[in-house]
Amino acid sequence: MTTLSLASDAVRRELDPITLEIISNALRSVADEMFAALMRSAYSTNIKERHDHSTAFCDRAGRLIVQADQSLPIHIASMTGLMQTLLRKYDLSEIEEGDVFVANDPHVAGGTHLPDINLAEPVFVEGELLGFICNIAHHADVGGMAPGSMAGGMSEIYQEGLRIPLIRLFRKGELQRDLFDLMLLNVRIPEERRGDYYAQIAACRLGVRRMKEIAGRYTCETLNAAFDEIVSRTEFRMREALKDIPDGVYSFEDVMDDDGVGTTDIPIRLTITAKDGALSFDFRETAPQVPGNINLPRNASQAAVVYALKALLDPEIPNNQGVLDCCDILTKEGTLVHCTFPAPVAARANTSQRVIDVIIGALAEALPERVVGAANGANTTAVFAGIDPRTNQHYLYFETLGGGFGGRADRDGKDGVQVHITNTSNLPIEAIETEYPLRVESYGFVEDSGGAGRYRGGLGLRRVIRPVGHECIFNGAGERFTHQPWGVFGGQPGMSGRFEHVSDAGETRLLDVKPSGIKVTQADVLVVETPGSGGYGNPSERAPEQVHTDLTSGKFTAEYIRRHYAHASKTET
Repeated sequence: MTTLSLASDAVRRELDPITLEIISNALRSVADEMFAALMRSAYSTNIKERHDHSTAFCDRAGRLIVQADQSLPIHIASMTGLMQTLLRKYDLSEIEEGDVFVANDPHVAGGTHLPDINLAEPVFVEGELLGFICNIAHHADVGGMAPGSMAGGMSEIYQEGLRIPLIRLFRKGELQRDLFDLMLLNVRIPEERRGDYYAQIAACRLGVRRMKEIAGRYTCETLNAAFDEIVSRTEFRMREALKDIPDGVYSFEDVMDDDGVGTTDIPIRLTITAKDGALSFDFRETAPQVPGNINLPRNASQAAVVYALKALLDPEIPNNQGVLDCCDILTKEGTLVHCTFPAPVAARANTSQRVIDVIIGALAEALPERVVGAANGANTTAVFAGIDPRTNQHYLYFETLGGGFGGRADRDGKDGVQVHITNTSNLPIEAIETEYPLRVESYGFVEDSGGAGRYRGGLGLRRVIRPVGHECIFNGAGERFTHQPWGVFGGQPGMSGRFEHVSDAGETRLLDVKPSGIKVTQADVLVVETPGSGGYGNPSERAPEQVHTDLTSGKFTAEYIRRHYAHASKTET
């Protein structure tokens, strides 16, 4: 159990359950209000429409106490990484009211990739440091060699964009203008970046005000006792859930498609040891880090493990320091899941998704009623950049698209959703066509892309985009484009994804898994198809009425039905 305590045992004993619950809900309310404020104030569609941001509160020891309900699970890594870096660099006596710290670098500042910009502002109550308001937002571009800062082909962290060590952006409430100018000079679309930074700063200010309001009702000693209890009770609850896993040794291996610069079929190997309610995750046999930008910092691997345990054992458990402290994670420096400088990491989300698939695969035997078929296993990235003919100004459209979610023990998978460690929203067609000189000519599901099974996997997405009145550049990053998402217990794999460049003459060119610098004219379209997902259970066990629904839904062809559901196909055809 966690031994750190910010309050005396006497104060913790005096904290009654009702007061603790009121304080806990108040903290969640602050995090959720900050999340909404950041979303509504942001300039970029990636934040205001897709909600690629998170908000949280950490205590003065750097422990994550509460995260907004809609926050992204992967962001838990960056926010705790920022706090660890801050407390290593500064003594608490050096931190002053009105300071705002900013960082993004994965190698020196606890980040996971450069587009995720972390901010933290201290909360002082009558001169005493109570904790830190934190937020993180994915900026659509942070400079580097490719628009969107996420393309394949990057082979070192310097190529991925502006690296920000932990610095004070504000000192005692005063913006450090020279630092801010430097940050904006090194990015594309600086006006949009400035607006997103201001939205993050406003969210910090709001959080500080709200925390001071809570502190006006309770003493700092009482609040510190509540922080201790929130963390320790969460850890106790997670450790109890771990006892659901039978003692044993469970292993699994899966591979990444490629790293975008020539390395293919990159294995992630895991051995889980469960004994007396304690778990260890051993990733030390995973492949070495690669030249391309799919490497994963260790804190992002930890976030993936925490997410998987929550999803499999207790989905309603709060996201705080208690879940981070509940198991041992063994990694080896210099590997894909514990990369070291100067490894590029822009597409680390795809690797996080694969880590989760590997954990699910390893625990399938132990938790057959809780696991799912492999999901789309990707955070399929599409970036379009050019000069808007309407304004003669540069634009940059960045999006990560969802795909299929795997079949489950009691129901089908979900079609066209973000999965696991990313929960960003769909970007509506209306927003794309209003904000950018692009036309979405088609948007829907990829037919037949869900793996067959007793319960089928979910379908991937297809989006077809044409530039209007100009030529643009496309960059992309895919996964599960070569290796299909597998099924469990006899379930069939889902369909892989792909990028295609199609001319008006109908000539189709299949692009690389991680293409960069693809020219798209107004006579062309760019097709993005995301992976489906694996099924659960033998397809011969699927109920005939469900097969009938598959056929009549338009999501599956008659040929697919005949191939996978012979026991029911006669009645369907």
